[in-house]
Amino acid sequence: MSPLKITTRNATTGPVLEIIGELDHATAPQVREVLTALALQPGQRLVLDLGGMEFCDSSGLTALIVARNHAHAAHADIALAAVPAPTLRVLRTVGLDQVFPLHPDSHTATSP
Repeated sequence: MSPLKITTRNATTGPVLEIIGELDHATAPQVREVLTALALQPGQRLVLDLGGMEFCDSSGLTALIVARNHAHAAHADIALAAVPAPTLRVLRTVGLDQVFPLHPDSHTATSP
């Protein structure tokens, strides 16, 4: 089990959260805590860079949906970047690939 690490940086389009490790029932509350502390501005784009994510369960998917709801409540956009293949498969299976804009990397996701 890899501990969850979240780093935050600012891009011209808005905040980028890099999620590294396992996003599961034990770590999803940590993601929610970081998200609720983010002050998003209308028109910004929140990018979740998942390139370092090793595992995501249903609680992790719920955390991604919470992130989307947080962004939309602030009249901001959200995008997922560098989604690992196993997680992408799950997103497609449950239809969340139609809900989240998906980008191959955070550079593409933060391009205006």
